[in-house]
Amino acid sequence: MNKLRVAIVGAGYVANHHLAALRGVAFVELAGICDTNLEAARAMAARHSVPVAVSDLAELLDLARPDVVHVLTPPASHAPVALAAMENGCHVLVEKPMADSVAECEAMLAKSREKKVLLGVNHSDLFDPVIRKALDLVAGGRIGKVLAVDILRSSDYPSYQGGPLPALVTQGSYPFRDLGVHGLYTIEAFAGQISSLEVEYSSSGANPALQFDEWRASMQAGDARARLLLSWNARPMENRLEVRGTSGRIEVDRFLQVCRLHRNFPGPKFAGIALNALLNAAVDLARIPWNILRFATGALAPSPGIRRGAVEFVEAVRDHATPPFPAEAGLRLARLLDPVCAGPDAARLEQLRGRHAPLPPASILVTGANGFLGRALLGALKARGDGAIRVLVRRPPPPGHFGEGVQVVLGDLGDPEIVSHAVRGVDVVYHVGATMRGTPGDFESGTVWGTRNVVRACREHGVSKLVHVSSMGLLDHAGRMPGVTVTEDHPLEPHPDLRGAYTRTKLAAEREVLDAISAHSLPATIIRPGQIFGPGAESSTPNGVVQLAGRWVAVGSGDCTIPLVYVDDVVDAILLAAGRDCANGGIFHVVDRELVTQEEYLARAAAHFGGALRIARVPSWSFMALATALEAAGKLIGRDVPLTRYRVRSLRPLAEISVARAEDVLGWRPAVGVREGLRRTFGA
Repeated sequence: MNKLRVAIVGAGYVANHHLAALRGVAFVELAGICDTNLEAARAMAARHSVPVAVSDLAELLDLARPDVVHVLTPPASHAPVALAAMENGCHVLVEKPMADSVAECEAMLAKSREKKVLLGVNHSDLFDPVIRKALDLVAGGRIGKVLAVDILRSSDYPSYQGGPLPALVTQGSYPFRDLGVHGLYTIEAFAGQISSLEVEYSSSGANPALQFDEWRASMQAGDARARLLLSWNARPMENRLEVRGTSGRIEVDRFLQVCRLHRNFPGPKFAGIALNALLNAAVDLARIPWNILRFATGALAPSPGIRRGAVEFVEAVRDHATPPFPAEAGLRLARLLDPVCAGPDAARLEQLRGRHAPLPPASILVTGANGFLGRALLGALKARGDGAIRVLVRRPPPPGHFGEGVQVVLGDLGDPEIVSHAVRGVDVVYHVGATMRGTPGDFESGTVWGTRNVVRACREHGVSKLVHVSSMGLLDHAGRMPGVTVTEDHPLEPHPDLRGAYTRTKLAAEREVLDAISAHSLPATIIRPGQIFGPGAESSTPNGVVQLAGRWVAVGSGDCTIPLVYVDDVVDAILLAAGRDCANGGIFHVVDRELVTQEEYLARAAAHFGGALRIARVPSWSFMALATALEAAGKLIGRDVPLTRYRVRSLRPLAEISVARAEDVLGWRPAVGVREGLRRTFGA
């Protein structure tokens, strides 16, 4: 027979598993991949040798001419993508959940019947080898009649990376629709169809992008009671299933890929408990290291259920058979989900709408007002009384946190709409906000998208001045020649990806501002401060020092000087930049001329903290050796590592920094200075 031509819609992490599995199927030809992010589609296509990579579904259907389409996009787009593919005569497999509503599921099912094509849902957890083993034990009567099923799962999500808000952020029920559906169909597989479902949800506030991050569900399934607990906060992570019966208990650890059977032994109760524990411990002693070895060597593929589901669907298409999980199964789960998800969806929608309520007039906007520099700037602005002040922050502040007269806009810098809302009507924008720690997605959202959104909003609303706080971290550290003066024209970091997310995103953010200055005459000024210190930042490590295992580890000689500047002096430079039109389009280094060695700074910090601060100094060559070993280990397991040789070379602080431009154009001079600043920070 001719090969089945399969196309993939969606280039996220799930696509990797589908493509890896389908590449091993002899009767399948990978025909194309589509994603609204064309760069992601092309990267995925190159990785799996897929000939067509496009960003438009119609173009995919026209160029790839697929027989089968796997829909791996966010659930909100499942229905329109699947309907278009089926209209084109394609068989369709969608990842769970089938769609976001009963009406969409019904429309998809009707279209599959009209076009006489197969429509399946990838209920992939039921293809997991350890889940299948547990199902076989139940079917074989090893635990008697099923009385109860419990599923406990903790998780985390990739960070919101900026741009239009995804369903993860806007949909209150997203976590339960995403992972709860796995639990529901797994419970039904062990106990029978669910006849009643009660769901509770709450918010810890730990992740501003995820409104409800704790979920508890209880239900009647067949003759058994079942519970489902989902948490995005509980640690250590777990993914466990327990099935209790009249003559035994099954315990499944999906992370470790182990399935334990606890039997009901005759004799004393305690003897049976001990015997079960000893037998399972003996088996685990061999089984768990073996599974870890299989995973490390690739013999045990990640997400085996997703892969098996992808293969079994194309096998059903080939054999003109019913899909393993037909559309009717997805529709039944949608009918369970719709009523329990309505409440959290409405609550989240109301909350997001409230953030866009009309604002009273304001003349100043400060981003990053919760940060060290942002707080100091906000205090100075309030003291000057230049006008009404507005701040944009991610988390709701405590009552009175910013004092009287400060308008608070709640939202993420990565969200274009909330940034535009915050900028509308203001005259001057102080863009201090940026991501300082977190995942690559956090940096992408808070720093790159945040600056892009601020720049666009400033242009859209015609602000008279933008002051952007950049960083000296985006300059070339590793390649700097000693003795060469570092001016504002100093070379930028040539290998930002090797330096890390902070440098890469701060460099991209500054380019956003410079592009807007050159292309659109944006009235903006860029301030590049040195290492900012002051009361409240005592625990921040100085340049050339890293925090490791609870210690400050200083690399190399302590005789090097560090580019310090006291926080109030940075605020002065920012305010001067805002008030001088001659500063428009300029970049200004802001560093104190007085030199302080790294060793002196560490001595002051050690005296301040006493025995609570442990400082270790290591020679550069030893840290370089550690980085070499970590890089080798990272290549072996295919993972990024936190320390590389290039990062070690880039640890040395910048020196000989010129501040002549800030002095001449802004008229800036440190009012506090380094010596007084050290006294205020660490004491006499």
